[in-house]
Amino acid sequence: MTVPLGEAIGRLDVAVEDRTGYDRAREFGSGWIDADRDGCNTRAEVLLAEAVEAPAVFGRCTLTGGTWFSWYDGQEVTQTDIDHVVPLAEAWDSGAKAWTRERRVAYANYQDDPRHLEAVSQRSNRQKSDQDVAQWLPEESVRCRYLAYWVPVKLSWNLSVDTAEHQALKNLTDGCSDTDITYTPAP
Repeated sequence: MTVPLGEAIGRLDVAVEDRTGYDRAREFGSGWIDADRDGCNTRAEVLLAEAVEAPAVFGRCTLTGGTWFSWYDGQEVTQTDIDHVVPLAEAWDSGAKAWTRERRVAYANYQDDPRHLEAVSQRSNRQKSDQDVAQWLPEESVRCRYLAYWVPVKLSWNLSVDTAEHQALKNLTDGCSDTDITYTPAP
């Protein structure tokens, strides 16, 4: 389904967020998985897919070298983190708490939508941490792109937004008036 950003934001459920009981490793799995059993875990798959200069691959998917473009902060980096565009804690707060552990692990490792996981600089990933769009945004020049990733992840996974997040999204929409959102429900 493709809709304008403003309409997509209007489709998000607004609800109070609750972090009670959140434990990243217990609720979302203790690490990256190899969902397709090809020897590369999710982190390695994202690094390989997003590399500007591909890393060397040894053995059962050990990566060495490579460069990536961290679009959050406009930096080319050789050391990168994999960012959940909608962080795991934010997903928990927004409805993932009600999911099965299996669905949460699937969310943490989801690769069917390339907007879900991003190779970014360690600095930007750590600054962002588990914050939503009311608390953290990338550089101004890429904010529309960030919203065009954030909103479909929330819609695809049927995750809610809190009042502050919803207001921030609405306020930012004015600068992104020509942005359309395409999304499909996640499995």
